[in-house]
Amino acid sequence: MAIPPEIFLLPAKSDATLQQQIQQIVAEAIVSGRCAPGEKMPSSRRLADHLGVSRITVTLGYTELVANEYLVSRDRSGYFVADTAPTRPVFADPTIADRGGVDWDRKLARPTQLREDILRPPNWNDYKFPFIYGQSDPDLFDHGNWRNCALRAVGRRDFDSLAQDHYQNDDPMLVEFILRHILPRRGIRAHPDEILITMGGQNALWMIAQLLLSEGQKAIVENPCFPGLRKIFDQMRYVATSVDVDDDGLPPDLIPPDADVVFTTPSHHAPTNVTMPLDRRLEMLDRALQDDFLIVEDDYEFEMSFLSAPAPALKSLDRAGSVIYLGSFSKSIFPGLRLGYVVGARPLIHEMRKLRTVVLRHPPSHIQRTTAYFLSLGHYDSQLARMARVYGKRRAIMEGCIREFGLTPAGRDMHGGSSFWMKAPPGVDTTQLALDLRRNSVLIEPGNAFFARRAPDKAHYRIAYSSINASLIRDGMALVAEAIRQAPRA
Repeated sequence: MAIPPEIFLLPAKSDATLQQQIQQIVAEAIVSGRCAPGEKMPSSRRLADHLGVSRITVTLGYTELVANEYLVSRDRSGYFVADTAPTRPVFADPTIADRGGVDWDRKLARPTQLREDILRPPNWNDYKFPFIYGQSDPDLFDHGNWRNCALRAVGRRDFDSLAQDHYQNDDPMLVEFILRHILPRRGIRAHPDEILITMGGQNALWMIAQLLLSEGQKAIVENPCFPGLRKIFDQMRYVATSVDVDDDGLPPDLIPPDADVVFTTPSHHAPTNVTMPLDRRLEMLDRALQDDFLIVEDDYEFEMSFLSAPAPALKSLDRAGSVIYLGSFSKSIFPGLRLGYVVGARPLIHEMRKLRTVVLRHPPSHIQRTTAYFLSLGHYDSQLARMARVYGKRRAIMEGCIREFGLTPAGRDMHGGSSFWMKAPPGVDTTQLALDLRRNSVLIEPGNAFFARRAPDKAHYRIAYSSINASLIRDGMALVAEAIRQAPRA
């Protein structure tokens, strides 16, 4: 493919001839690296039409660039960037102080706060035993039907509506399917103006925090909890109150009476996997009415309940409108999709829609429509069934390995999911353990990132089975057990 002529622009003011100007702009593009050796130049006719000059002027400029070894001419093929073309030397970047430039540390009004993230290398799929959470197994994904749905979404029938700017609106087909098929599985009934499509759960949590929390208000979060939620608060310069979870999740009696918003994962606690029992859910709803606080229910991974039926969503039990419900397709379809939804009271959804418009208007229409087809044509349910079968097998193997190698689970998972929450022997630093295991191509996730800073943790770690083949689990678990046995004790 030829270099597009649009990257070349004549200078606004120049005393050079047109031929010289063409030489200069082409040479500059080559030296700067915008045109790489071997790339085909635009034809003299196309570049002349773009620049508004005669074709002979461009040809003469190209000829001079050939003589200067910037370009080579190939019979009947055109002009190409020469392999011998000069390049600009690379110098070490001088410091800001040396060049007297902008001091960005001072200019940035709200720099991103650094908080320890889950220890996970970006090239995780290069490791042989990736016991990491939140990544999908490409062998389980229905590539063919997703591709067909994507082609259908951009076909002539749908394209006219998808190509428009919908401002604040979401794809009605996707919203309709969520309302009629996804939410009823959780016992939730809602109207179209009570749902908002989001760019995943993190996007939903950010909007909710922006709208519901300000100085002087109290937010309650679980400890441990999803690290991304703490990062949102850090960026807002907001300090949430952490409440330790127990074997049944977040204890309602420990929620302070002056709480304004409570963030919880009752059906599948992150990261311990415990499920909040029904009586505790009802108690929490009673407390919300009594103390006038809102509940943000993140119902992630409810689709992965293959050991037993999922517990009823808090939202399904809510009769006062206190619960804001979050769902996502990131774990059930694929993580890179970044598509989720919020169900809440009309006034909240109205404000969230306005806030979303300020940032991104709406998630891309073709992604929403592709997902809508994938759901409505039955491919989603088929994929969930396939994942449940495979995850169930992997989980059984991992449970057997935990017993065989004497490892210690720390969570009580009743419904399935895709991970185990584990505890190392006393004195073992799981962050160092994770780093040591990398030498044997094993990845685990140390638990410290999930805990509040007031309660740093070195004892816990998470091992997941969503992205590792069943045949590799036992060998990988044996390496984990051996590393724990050899780990130094503090």
